Amino acid sequence: MSATSKKKSRSRLYLSLGTTAFGALAVVKEAKLAREENDTLRAIDALVSTAKIVTGLAVLYRELKRLGDDDVLLG
Repeated sequence: MSATSKKKSRSRLYLSLGTTAFGALAVVKEAKLAREENDTLRAIDALVSTAKIVTGLAVLYRELKRLGDDDVLLG
């Protein structure tokens, strides 16, 4: 995180986690459709989207952990 960027608030990070997780539902639908239609290109798209979601959740989790480390009350 650069020195000039604003720190995200905890509630904002939770909202980001929720919307990212909600996006996973669309990927599951797409993967199902790809399997039903035997569409390789759509399956690859679902796989790449899954990787993006997993990475995004990991980054957001790390940010939440950092916020927790900075919070004196959380110890």
